[in-house]
Parts: sequence; C-alpha cells; structure tokens
Amino acid sequence: MATAVLEQGEDAFRKIFRFYRRRSPPADLSELQTVQVGSGGALSDQAAALVGLKPLCHWSAYQVDGFPGFLFIVNPFLPSWQHRWVRQCLKLYPRKPNMCNLDLHMGGIGDLWGSSHAQLRSKSSQRRGEKTLLEKLRWVTLGYQYNWDTKKYYKKQHSPFPVDLAELSRCVSLACGFPNFKAEAGILNYYHMDSSLGIHVDESELDHSSPLLSFSFGQSSIFLLGGLSRDVAPTPMMMHSGDIMVMSGASRLLYHAVPRILRHPGGGVLPPCLSVPPTSDNSSPLVEPCSPHDWEVCEAYLRDSRINVTVRRVLEEGGSFSDNGDRTDKEETPEAAYQIEDGETQEERECPKRMRPGQD
Repeated sequence: MATAVLEQGEDAFRKIFRFYRRRSPPADLSELQTVQVGSGGALSDQAAALVGLKPLCHWSAYQVDGFPGFLFIVNPFLPSWQHRWVRQCLKLYPRKPNMCNLDLHMGGIGDLWGSSHAQLRSKSSQRRGEKTLLEKLRWVTLGYQYNWDTKKYYKKQHSPFPVDLAELSRCVSLACGFPNFKAEAGILNYYHMDSSLGIHVDESELDHSSPLLSFSFGQSSIFLLGGLSRDVAPTPMMMHSGDIMVMSGASRLLYHAVPRILRHPGGGVLPPCLSVPPTSDNSSPLVEPCSPHDWEVCEAYLRDSRINVTVRRVLEEGGSFSDNGDRTDKEETPEAAYQIEDGETQEERECPKRMRPGQD
C-alpha cells in the first residue's frame, strides 16, 4: 500500500488520491483473490459470443478481501471486439438524443465523429494542432440522463438505451449472479492523460440492489476502492483495456476514484489487445465490425485517451420516480474526467463551477 504524508484536515482517501495523482508507482494488487463466476451455466457461450465475450470457462475474475460484492474481471473480450465497442463509444453513442458535455457551452452539437474523423486520421503520432470535437468530449449520458447540477435522474429526461450495450450489460451481470439486471442509465467518461475522476459514491440511483458495471477501453488507469467513509484508506488497483469492474452488494456504495491515467505497460502506442487490426470475423446481429477506415480514427484517439463506460439500473423492480426526481447523491465532484492542479487548494477542488464536466 502506498504511503503519503497526511496534510492537516485531509482524510485518508484524499491522502492516497493525492499520492497517486502526483506519482505513478505500481498499484498493489496483492489483495486480489481469484473467484469463479458464472457457476451453474446461467450465461450460454452463444449469448456471450453475440456481444464479444469469451466463454465463461475462459474468464479470469477476482475479488478483493474485505470488499464483498466487488468483482474485477480481466479482459473477457474476444479478439477484435474491443475495437467494436470503442467504435460505438466514439461514433454512435455521442449522437443525439444522448447528451454530452459539449452541449453545455457549445449549443446543439451535430455529428462529432463526422466533424473530427478526417483531422484525427491525418494527425501524426505527435498529435499536434487544435483539438477536434471528439478530443473535447468528456462525457456522454445514455438512457435516463444524469443531471450534473442536481445529481438526480428525471423521468422526462430520457433517451433510448442502446440495445447492444444493454445486452452486453445483461450478459456480464448474469454471469456475476444478477439475472434481473436492467440497463437504464449509462455514463461514458472520456479521459485524457491529464484527467482524473474525483472521490465519490454512486447513489443517485433508486435501486442499490443491482450492480454497477464499469467497462474500460484504451489506456490504463489507477483505480482506488475505499470504504463507506473517506476515513478508510483505499485499495489501489490497475485497470487495463478490456477490464470490467462490478460493484454490488456491500460494495455498491463504496467511495472510489481514478486519480491518474497511465500509458499501458509494455510499450507501444496501444495495448496488445488493441494493436492488432480489427477483423470482421464472428459476425453479430447486435454490433457490426469496426472497419479499418473507422479504426484509424479510433486508434488515433486512443493514443492519449481512455474510455470508461458505467451502466446502472435506476429504478427498483416495479418502482417509479417521485415528483421531484431521485435522491441527491453525495459525490464530492461530478462523475466526469477533470484535471486537478498539484497546487490546488481544498476550496478550489470543491468549487462546483470548476468541477463542471467538460471544462477544459
């Protein structure tokens, strides 16, 4: 476990967050323990293959001692399938009627992909020049639209949840023992090398009995998993491309954060699972293959970026919204990537305007 000096008025979680934000030592993974998922064969190999997942017998899943309900699944995707999901996150999911951070200060944005792909494809490895709209993207919300100001969901603020992502989420949750999971809201965070995710708890959803699913693509990151209060020092672990985290049960409402984005270990522009050009093998009626033409754009984007997709169930079985929406959650900062300056004060860190998603 990392050690750091505790500043006056600083809690244990913030201490570790600050340590990893300023430094990049290897995260301690000694507390991860192997665990079997999918016992009883609830998820068939055929259903898994339709969304690009390996047969359950080839999954590597882990739990952390002292964190019941938390699962870490190491890249269970079939070859070329991460390419497909990256394409969905960059080309399809940012489209209207879904909302994104650029709507806040640029008005109605049209086709982000169409306005950015030519410039991204032509950029050199140095990635110089003005940022494209895709590179300015910080978050996208799917299904029930999360309101960053009120930290609530509202019945009337809703877009159709993507069928393909809903099925991927259903398969993962089924494999982990949650047969009734229903994907109702999604938040996509688009990180760059200077981005981080503040210390927070995801409790805006009215249903806390269902898991929160987190999918990671692109460059790596350090993930901190804490306790029910910020006085508990968090456990650090590395997330690489293709990894999935499941927060359920007693771990559903734990504090967590991402203090730093790191380049994947081993050298190379992209991790090995993304370095091989995509193929059109393993056809699926849900997700079309990523063409080489589209992958040029995705590859250019991922050189300095990471995409994280979190999927949640908002309403309990048979539940409904109250007149004024959902409960307020106790996130310290919005759930979106943002930059923290090393010399920043506590007041500056917690300023709502400064932490508004999409601020460059």
